[in-house]
Amino acid sequence: MASFFSDVIQYQGLYQMIFILGIGGSFPYGFHISVINSPSEHIQKFINETWIQRHSSPLSLEKMKLLWSFIVSVYGIGGLLGSIVCGYLTTKYRKKKCQMFSNLIMLVAALFMGFSKMAGSFEMILIGRLLYGVGTGFSLNIHPQYVGEISPKKLRGFTNATVAVFLTLGKVSGQLVGLREILGSESLWPWLLASSGLSALVQLVTLPFFPDSPSYLLIQKGNEEAFRKAIRKLWGEGDHQAEVDDIMKEKAAMKITKTLRVLEVLKERSLRWQLYMLMTVMTTLQLCGINAIYFYSSEVFRTARFEEDLIPYVSLGVGLCECLSSILCSSLIERFGRKLLLWGGYTLMSVVLALLTVTLALQNRFIWMHYFSVVLIFLFVIFYGLGPSGATIAIMVEIFSQSFRPSAFVIVGCINWLGLFILGMIFSFIVEYLKSFCFLIFLGILAFSAIFIYVFLPETKGKSIMEIKADFNKLNFGKTQATVKENSFPKEQIFCTRL
Repeated sequence: MASFFSDVIQYQGLYQMIFILGIGGSFPYGFHISVINSPSEHIQKFINETWIQRHSSPLSLEKMKLLWSFIVSVYGIGGLLGSIVCGYLTTKYRKKKCQMFSNLIMLVAALFMGFSKMAGSFEMILIGRLLYGVGTGFSLNIHPQYVGEISPKKLRGFTNATVAVFLTLGKVSGQLVGLREILGSESLWPWLLASSGLSALVQLVTLPFFPDSPSYLLIQKGNEEAFRKAIRKLWGEGDHQAEVDDIMKEKAAMKITKTLRVLEVLKERSLRWQLYMLMTVMTTLQLCGINAIYFYSSEVFRTARFEEDLIPYVSLGVGLCECLSSILCSSLIERFGRKLLLWGGYTLMSVVLALLTVTLALQNRFIWMHYFSVVLIFLFVIFYGLGPSGATIAIMVEIFSQSFRPSAFVIVGCINWLGLFILGMIFSFIVEYLKSFCFLIFLGILAFSAIFIYVFLPETKGKSIMEIKADFNKLNFGKTQATVKENSFPKEQIFCTRL
């Protein structure tokens, strides 16, 4: 306990920056996933009333469904656009400046949302939703990289896991402020959609007082004085020479390395297994069934005879469970490592989905099955938060060095946003045709990923970037060529991540 408090005091600058990066980073992403559900009925009513004022006739049900689907899905399109351009811009203009630019985009989006009803324009909701997506595409790309680069090796797992913590906090906040007693009423929904601008404003005002990441200052800017000043501000006074040596080694390695474009990263043999891991953990995060669980939870609560007015609060309890388990994951990740939390989490989630498929299939035959299903929903969310939710971010940040990370996160962004868009388009059809047996698809994906991670993923806990690179070289080149360098490019540094 004494060491914990001493770390809090010594690394207070780091913890402050983690908070500031979080509220403007992954927090808005989680917020906008959940906040759009609560006011959907009020927004559709506003759209129909506006249409009647303009055309003297109401929208048909089919056109309303199409327009609402586009308003919801345009967020993913904006996120994809923001993610694609972010890799190039962060290497050219640095992460801190790009993150502040994303705050400005979010503030403009909030203004569009807040004044949409007053202006009588549902098009402003569409534009605001698109801009929110672009801003979140930037922040969700920058936040994991930035927070991973500012942390010392012994706290790297914890800091990376905070990305998932703030994401789930965003989800819960969206559910909470969306309650009809707060901002989810018919008169206040524009303020609900605009409320995300508050976190962007806080970060825009406070982030300039914090430094760029130490590795960026040394490796890409070559400013050793600013590098050491940033370390003192973030890590406090103390012996950080081992950390400095690791960053110096990475800088030396970059002298024979050039920063690759996205297509070059995809072709590079020395990054082949890193990409396999990246695509596996990101695809599994999208297709693990967490969205299906949230979709089915309301139906399960109804069949368990919860009163309709209580269901939003029970659903909020599910979100709180995910949030608390993500917080617990951030404290467990340095003790148990990333690999165990990933394959162990996948395995436990697979077991829960198998049991949930059975209980949902038998719920009409045995009344007590409803309550068993409720328990399983909470267990699934807890296992998701304890394992894959936090450990996935840590793996994505740690398996790529400074020179390849921007391009790798462009790939991450494309997988994430395309997966979100496609899943949103086809999920309702999957549920319609397969009912509760849709969980078997997610079970198969989780089982495959658990085996793949258990067999092939090297543990990254407590290792420097160069040590992790050496472990992956054994997979990329074979054990006899484990000392092969990352690539054989000339001694030049070209910072470009354009497609």
